Amino acid sequence: MVSVKVSAAKSTPLTRNLPTFITFDKPAEEHTVRDLKKAITAKNPKFHPSRQKLTLKGESKALADNATLKDAGVVDGSEVTVKDLGPQIGWRTVFLIEYAGPLIVHPLIYHFPKLFYGGAVQHSVLQKYVYAMVLLHFLKRELETLFVHRFSHGTMPFRNVFKNSAHYHILSGVLLAYSVYSPTFAANSPYIRGTIRENPAFLWSCLAVWLFAELSNLHTHINLRNLRPAGTTKRAIPQGYGFALVSCPNYFFETVGWTVIAVMTGSYAAWLFLVVSTYQMAVWAIKKHKNYKKEFGKDYPANRKAMFPFIF
Repeated sequence: MVSVKVSAAKSTPLTRNLPTFITFDKPAEEHTVRDLKKAITAKNPKFHPSRQKLTLKGESKALADNATLKDAGVVDGSEVTVKDLGPQIGWRTVFLIEYAGPLIVHPLIYHFPKLFYGGAVQHSVLQKYVYAMVLLHFLKRELETLFVHRFSHGTMPFRNVFKNSAHYHILSGVLLAYSVYSPTFAANSPYIRGTIRENPAFLWSCLAVWLFAELSNLHTHINLRNLRPAGTTKRAIPQGYGFALVSCPNYFFETVGWTVIAVMTGSYAAWLFLVVSTYQMAVWAIKKHKNYKKEFGKDYPANRKAMFPFIF
């Protein structure tokens, strides 16, 4: 039998009944942190496990849901602190909301130029290519969210959905669409006429590289899915296409795809989104690379870089 004291990190409406004691009939090695969260919810049904962050008293590191109480350092007589993370939203829902923004914004600006530019725009072949490429990219991301991705974390704080969505809705949505579909890039614009941006060989070459990047990105996402059995957070060392050189080839191929659009258009908005998104993916790649090396130790390939082959 194990008895645990649960106190509140901060008083909220959902933690007013704390501190309390949770008692399990079986020893600590036969119960998990998730079981403890469920026991807290049983005492307060509105305090869902997804809202709870459990730490040992006096520490800041969150206890992993899958860890046994014993492995987490929770034994008979221990005290844990619970923090209310606030209203939560599923990661899958967040992704769907994020990628929906450009799928709405781009058609609006492309098909209704009078509303945004004060007149009609005779779209160039370049604009038509970029329009198709952006829509296909985000449609692919929506389908991957529904049918490919498996999430290690079920939820995130609801307030974060606005911050996360702004990256896509504003940078790759409003800003990119307003720039690329403007009269500057129209068929009769001096920025397009007589330049490489209306050269079929240039456009087809860019499209080929972009398609390679998109399909490669999809392939690595499928590989990552197959590493994690459904309903678990278990991980294995990624192998196969792209992973021989970097830990996060999906980020690398994503960067290649957006680099193509930036080079094709020369748009300040495309370059800005590329820089911001590449920086963010690099941050994620470093973190994942370090986690892989920490988790798998000497078994993890020493010659792999985080995101860019042979460089970084």
